[in-house]
Amino acid sequence: MVIVIELNKRQEQILQIVKENGPITGEHIAEQLNLTRATLRPDLAILTMAGFLDARPRVGYFYTGKSGTQLLTDNLKNIYVKDNSSIPVVVSESISVYDAIVTMFLEDVGTLFVVDKHSILVGVLSRKDLLRASIGKQELNTIPVNIIMTRMPNITMCMKNDLLIDVAKKLIEKQIDALPVVKETEKGFEVIGRITKTNITKAFLALAGES
Repeated sequence: MVIVIELNKRQEQILQIVKENGPITGEHIAEQLNLTRATLRPDLAILTMAGFLDARPRVGYFYTGKSGTQLLTDNLKNIYVKDNSSIPVVVSESISVYDAIVTMFLEDVGTLFVVDKHSILVGVLSRKDLLRASIGKQELNTIPVNIIMTRMPNITMCMKNDLLIDVAKKLIEKQIDALPVVKETEKGFEVIGRITKTNITKAFLALAGES
């Protein structure tokens, strides 16, 4: 993954030279700056890896024409769910609301994914669902979670090859904290991971070079 960087003065000078004279070799860039090729090598490598420059053997360096914002946009379109998902916490549809509350507390998560006896996704439980069920005089040990959970086909899901930016949009639009990562089988959707707001925040901070 390419990291967005803040360029130093020399790197800015190199970009300007390539803009005006590209394609241009590293040797010719070094001559214009009165430096050695070896001195410039790290800067050229950074600019190339960051996407500001493109290099072709025996031809030289080209300016890609992309701004830092454009490069950031390009990078966001290359971050996938499969590289940023975490382990899902699943429960059986037959357990009680009380047991679901205990599981959520012990696992320190905000969303539980409910599966049937074939390990196929049938529902989702959020903190709000469990809190709503806890209000009142109902006996939580006797209420199965399948009564209060969000059911198919009203579950928002994602797959491992989806873009993380698209998942972020779904979380915002639906005002939810997590999505199950699923794969389709003959019996239905099997839960293979989860994407949370925390996963997305960590991925975007890494992209910005903050972690």
